Amino acid sequence: MTKRLISVIKAIEPIDNKIIKKAQLKIDSLTKPQGSLGRLEELAKRITEITRNLNPPIKNKVIVTIVGDHGVDEGVSAYPQEVTA
Repeated sequence: MTKRLISVIKAIEPIDNKIIKKAQLKIDSLTKPQGSLGRLEELAKRITEITRNLNPPIKNKVIVTIVGDHGVDEGVSAYPQEVTA
């Protein structure tokens, strides 16, 4: 192994379990049903664990927005119509 690789491996620290709890609280506070983003929520927590940052910088990100009324007109939505907009 190269010296650089060895130094990188030695710099790896254990996961901070306290920050994962804070990340979960932050995710659960968002205006959405809890757990509704599935794997994306798990990925967000993992990135938070690795970076030790609740607002980690993500370079070259792409945002895809998909919306629907989710039963707003039928009165079955957990959130008002303004949330969809």
